[in-house]
Amino acid sequence: MQTYGPDVRLDNPAFIHDSAQIFGCNRIEDGASVWPNVVMRAEMHENVIGRFSNLQDFVMVHVGTNCGTTVGAYCSITHHATIHGCTIGDNCLIGINATVMDDAVIGDNCIVAGHSIVTAGTEIPANSIVAGSPAKVIKTRNNFIANRMNAVIYHLNALAYAEGDHRAWSRPEVRAQIEAERQKVVADFEAMQANTGAADAEG
Repeated sequence: MQTYGPDVRLDNPAFIHDSAQIFGCNRIEDGASVWPNVVMRAEMHENVIGRFSNLQDFVMVHVGTNCGTTVGAYCSITHHATIHGCTIGDNCLIGINATVMDDAVIGDNCIVAGHSIVTAGTEIPANSIVAGSPAKVIKTRNNFIANRMNAVIYHLNALAYAEGDHRAWSRPEVRAQIEAERQKVVADFEAMQANTGAADAEG
């Protein structure tokens, strides 16, 4: 069983793999998951992984000079990504082998394409797709549904892994559960859009 130092705070995460290495002041919130060979280090400041977010295999999370790394809710930090002293909003997806550097800020509902490098201090508006090295906004689109579903699917898998079940996605009942969750996410998105439209009309 993996053990952590006194500065690591676990607020009911769904799953943390035994191979994860977590050092210093790190907080992992409700429903989040940390997959094989993730490394988190916080010799100063604090790293925070938000509710129902996932750090996939071989992700590296480290503090920067000015601040720790903060990941919002329902984010997927995918395989081999590095996030370093940056802030990532809610419902974001950081692609495979992407890097987000010190003091960068990624707005809500964004996608950072695989192998991209978001350079230090870059600010990415909400609802953006960014790509390249250095990364630039290539499209504006609200990615709420796709990104939240990716996180929801990983959360379901995390619950299965916590029970020793490594094949949950292959079963029809789990696929049905994923589809039911998708319908809820779409309904939530449509409700938010309707509320935003009503507020704009009143304003």
